[in-house]
Amino acid sequence: MSALRLARGFTQRDKIIKFEGCYHGHVDSLLVKAGSGALTFGNPDSAGVPQSFTDHTIVIPFNRPKAVDAAFAANPDKIAGIILEPVPANAGLYLPQPGFLEHLREVTSKHQSLLIFDEVMTGFRLGFGGAQQRFQIQPDLSCFGKIIGGGLPVGAFGGRAEIMDYLAPIGSVYQAGTLSGNPIAMAAGIAALQELRNNSLYNLLESRGQLLEDGLKLAAKNANQDVRFHRIGSMFCAYFTAQSVANLDDAMTSDRDKFAKFFHGMLEQGIYLAPSQFEAGFLSTAHSEQDIQQTIDAAATVLKQL
Repeated sequence: MSALRLARGFTQRDKIIKFEGCYHGHVDSLLVKAGSGALTFGNPDSAGVPQSFTDHTIVIPFNRPKAVDAAFAANPDKIAGIILEPVPANAGLYLPQPGFLEHLREVTSKHQSLLIFDEVMTGFRLGFGGAQQRFQIQPDLSCFGKIIGGGLPVGAFGGRAEIMDYLAPIGSVYQAGTLSGNPIAMAAGIAALQELRNNSLYNLLESRGQLLEDGLKLAAKNANQDVRFHRIGSMFCAYFTAQSVANLDDAMTSDRDKFAKFFHGMLEQGIYLAPSQFEAGFLSTAHSEQDIQQTIDAAATVLKQL
């Protein structure tokens, strides 16, 4: 919410581009074809949001650069910025296709709009520098949460100084919060980030993520099941579909009834996954190779039973 307000204040424009299936919190203007819980319950939008609140929100499919170009062509000098999860993880998990993030960087720079990365999930998870480091894309603004509070509630956004200086009291864009700078959350966050500076943690997550990916793909192949398994770093997701998944429409082709059977079968085997097809899975450094092998063995058993 604050990042969007700042983008609009800085550019003196109103319209924002978001992508289908990307979830950016419960901001009224962004609850349009959102992912996460709204998608799980079959209601991508929300009651209680006036139409006028979303009039300035342009929603397009992820991984469709031509749709981005068309949006800018149809709204000359009106788009304040693009907000996205650089790796969407609220409609399952699908990855940016080669060149897509680079295209967003180019088109926003060309039109003097801002590129906003929502790294609440990917920040400090895909690497100490998040998705922007992994893909070597520098956004104008970034949003963070979760891990930066070491598990305590906190959110943050930041960007280059010329944009951030538009915030009050230096600039005219208002931002405040009751718990801003909460000392307990800040102390926990500093401790967590100090631990994460150790690159060996990310190397460990990458190797165990690869182990899980290889094992689950082999289990699906041996069970003759059409499963699209996506992974980046410690994030993963399995879609029960034969087609590739690059955006929300593709994700919706997944057989959710089969996923539900898979979920309950895994639960009976002692493996607790997220109960929604549209929630990403996450590994942590607490997961041992034995845990991962147990998960693979359970999946091999359940997939053959589907």
